[in-house]
Parts: sequence; structure tokens; C-alpha cells
Amino acid sequence: MLDGNRRWARAAGLDDVNDGHIVGANHIDNLLAWCAEAGVQHVTLWLLSTDNLHRDPSELIPLLRIIETVAEELSAAEQPWQVNVVGALDTLPASTAAALKTASERSVGKTGMTVNLAVGYGGRREIADAVRSLLHEHAQAGTSIEELAEIIDVEHIADHLYTKGQPDPDLVIRTSGEQRLSGFLLWQSAHSEFYFCDALWPDFRKVDFLRALRDFSERQRRFGS
Repeated sequence: MLDGNRRWARAAGLDDVNDGHIVGANHIDNLLAWCAEAGVQHVTLWLLSTDNLHRDPSELIPLLRIIETVAEELSAAEQPWQVNVVGALDTLPASTAAALKTASERSVGKTGMTVNLAVGYGGRREIADAVRSLLHEHAQAGTSIEELAEIIDVEHIADHLYTKGQPDPDLVIRTSGEQRLSGFLLWQSAHSEFYFCDALWPDFRKVDFLRALRDFSERQRRFGS
């Protein structure tokens, strides 16, 4: 959860908070390099929530352009990442949705780390979309609501999430000192470990990342047992 760009910009005395978003976007390459060094196979970057879509256009429109650039750069030919988009693309401007789809398609066949770009993402929206997709699938197959109610289980819903086919996250890191999920991967993080770092995202260092991994390695995961 790459949080704190706006606060970083204000603390730096910048008039335009989008300058903070630019610095934060440029920092993503560093994080991915650290993840690759650590052997991480899947990483999800929350770039824009469904709540963020209500921000003033003077901030939102430049932020969307920044996100489009991030998607383009991460899916460039020289990059090894498998870019996957998670979010409700129908809530985004057509140009942003198209840029994200293009980035995902461009990276098909690459064998590097899977990089999920969470844009227009909200955990509740994802679950609602998964249930809607499930209902449509079974309606087309001729399954009645009564029949579906008898067989539906957690795996049926999981198979329709934005991250279907991927493992649930082991560790969720949030920068900026906030200690809440704010709707991030609500379904997938049921058994995740959480690490909250005081550093604002642009100030997040490799040593902070390594501390998070060390803290995670020292925890005893019980998965409810």
C-alpha cells in the first residue's frame, strides 16, 4: 500500500501534490528490484482506490496520467514483469482503462514476477464483482438460484476475484503510519500478516523493506489453527 505521496509533497513544501505522486511513481522501480532480489513472485501495488476517484479533477486527472505512464514503463519490452491489472476498469476514463489493458497484453508471456496494478480498486467492489460474475456464469449454464445456493462455497467466489489463479498475499505492507486496510485485498488478506511503516512512500527505503521481511520471518503463522 504505497501511501503518503500527498503528505510527502506538502512536507517538502511543494504546491502541487501531484509532484509527490510523480516521486512516488518513480520509486516503484526500486521496490520491484528489492522484491526480485528477495525472491518475491507476486506483488500488488495499490495505485488508485475507488474512493480516490472522487478526488478533485485537478489532482485526479494528472494522477491518472501518471498511472498510465507507470503501466507503460513496467510493461516495456526490456522489463521482465508480468503486469496484471486488478480493479474495476469500467470506473476509469477510457484512456486509462485502455492504457492498463495494453500494458497487461504487452507483458503476456514474460516470466518475471507478477506485478498487479490495483487501479480503480476497492475490496468490497471486488467481492461484489466476483459474485456478479459467478451469477452470470451459472445463469448462462442454466443453473437456478436455488441450485447455486446449494453448491456455492468460498472457492467459487475466489475463482472470480480480480486475482484469480494467484496465491493470497503472505505479507501486506502499508507505508505512511496509517494502520488500517482501507479495503485493500479484503478477501485475499484473511490470513495475511501486516506490517505498518511510518515512512511516507517516497521515503520508504530498502532497509525499511528488509525490516518488514525480517519481521515477517519471525512471526509464527497459524492460519486460524
